Amino acid sequence: MTESWYSDERTIAENIRELRERIAAAAAESGRDAGEVRLMAVTKTVPAGRVNLALRAGADLLGENRVQECCEKYQNYACNANVIHFIGHLQTNKIRDIIDKVGMIESVDSVHLAAALQKECEKRRERLDILLQVNIGAEETKSGLLPEELFPAWEQIAAECPLLRVRGLMTIPPRAEGDFWLRKTQELYLKMKETAPKSAEPGALDTLSMGMSGDYEAAVRCGSTQVRIGRGIFGERR
Repeated sequence: MTESWYSDERTIAENIRELRERIAAAAAESGRDAGEVRLMAVTKTVPAGRVNLALRAGADLLGENRVQECCEKYQNYACNANVIHFIGHLQTNKIRDIIDKVGMIESVDSVHLAAALQKECEKRRERLDILLQVNIGAEETKSGLLPEELFPAWEQIAAECPLLRVRGLMTIPPRAEGDFWLRKTQELYLKMKETAPKSAEPGALDTLSMGMSGDYEAAVRCGSTQVRIGRGIFGERR
């Protein structure tokens, strides 16, 4: 291996060490255990070799944004599918390509997508963990269920898609000063835990996926159980 490779490995490991320290401090500020927060390495445009360095340094999960990119890199990853989550916008015609390469789909943004995932799970006779993506700021440029759509959609998915296990929420909040939108998402998540549909699986809700390189500490203070970090681990995209 080249000297630059070893330098890259040290940099990624140091970045993850610093992230862990900051996550732990943010968790402590809100009376939480740092062990409640998983660190996801977002791998968009990052070669598989560099992704494996993040796994070696202690990243808990990988986050894939693009189906084709995931398929191209999957065989070279030093992990199994359970460690990989799909976090990008998913078209129904791409479900077959991605479903056996991930342990969770975090970006379920419609009942229509959930129904298509259910059909594929029926063919495979397998269950699938999902998160419901909420467009907490009702931004036209972002995917996701609007807050007022969330509970009716969840009730329908729970009733009609028994092979899908709803584990919680994912969001990409508007860029704004302070933690207003993070708190709003936390409120929705806590309400979900209190008012689950009768057909929902008891005790399944355990994941609030929010927080990226620019706001992960605030997200942890607002109850996030999973932060999605790309630039903070790998640097600017190459």
